[in-house]
Amino acid sequence: MTSIARRDFLKHSFAATAFAAVAGEFACIEFANAAPIQVPTVDKLSLRVLIDSSHDIFLKPMKIAGITSQPPAKGGRGATFRDILHNQWGLSLFATSQRGNEERNLFLDFGYSPEALLNNIEILKIEPSKANALIVSHGHFDHYGGLLGFLAKFRDQLPADIKLYAGGEDNFCQRLTGPQNALSEFGVLDRRELAAKKIPVVLAESPTVVADHAFTTGKIKRTSKERVLPNTMVQFGIKDGLGCNASHYAPAELQGKIVPDEHIHEHATVYNIKDKGLVVISSCGHVGIVNSARQAQEVSGIKKIHALVGGFHLGPAPKDYLEQVVGEIKELDPDAIIPMHCSGTNFIQTVQTHLPDRLVLSTTGSQLTFGA
Repeated sequence: MTSIARRDFLKHSFAATAFAAVAGEFACIEFANAAPIQVPTVDKLSLRVLIDSSHDIFLKPMKIAGITSQPPAKGGRGATFRDILHNQWGLSLFATSQRGNEERNLFLDFGYSPEALLNNIEILKIEPSKANALIVSHGHFDHYGGLLGFLAKFRDQLPADIKLYAGGEDNFCQRLTGPQNALSEFGVLDRRELAAKKIPVVLAESPTVVADHAFTTGKIKRTSKERVLPNTMVQFGIKDGLGCNASHYAPAELQGKIVPDEHIHEHATVYNIKDKGLVVISSCGHVGIVNSARQAQEVSGIKKIHALVGGFHLGPAPKDYLEQVVGEIKELDPDAIIPMHCSGTNFIQTVQTHLPDRLVLSTTGSQLTFGA
């Protein structure tokens, strides 16, 4: 469990040696292979929205470019009227893909709290035992807060060899939020707890194939005009196994300091749908939805974007910036834009103005279907 598959550029560095010693204390750590990946193709993809920031019982089914968005049955109610889907600030998706007779399932992010996640899993009749992989998109509590509670309930039902794919070491840094003079804790993903549940972690700084059907982008290059909008602060450092060892990607003088969060290792999850193109899932998109899509194109060698899905972190964006981003999205020419979570009503309104025939709406409990 303590052996680490290092990437070539880490093999002879002091930083890698130090990291291996630290990582071995609390989890089975792997680095994704830096070699180019063979991008898989699937026939069909279904995304069930386990948690989003809102629930609209009046939302109607939609179909655009062969993509369907189906609201939850019975308005999201469970066995009785007292049982209802829970919403919260955060995101969690359950992805089911098919290639011929082969099916794969993965959980992408876990919302803010286990209570909401477990409630919705029950109402939506999701079967965790069918999961082939777990993915966390970045180190914000509203995307991993439900993970440990999920594992506490379902670890015995999950495959013994299931892995958690994280974008890199930055995903495990301590986050803080609030005004500069009154910062408060915003959580840290604790790998010691993951080790206790026998969940190996793959640090996918490089593009990585997940469960034979999906791939992650690896570290996202910042080539568009997008910028990281104000969000949290981050602290680089590790103590007693908690936090992140940033010695191989952050300047030494930053160790222990609190600085603006640039989400160095946020990554996107992508599916290549046969004859349709790429479905790019950006859980929060702090590094930019356009940057994420371009990275997916570069990694895969596939230009066609079928859909942009997820949180785009444009809620706090001013109008001129939104116009700029939507202009760049238009150049990507996606068949559909499916905003969730932190994308913001201002972004939705801008898309409705400029690309109304591309906009697909969803809600907590919705099922999105791509492909045949």
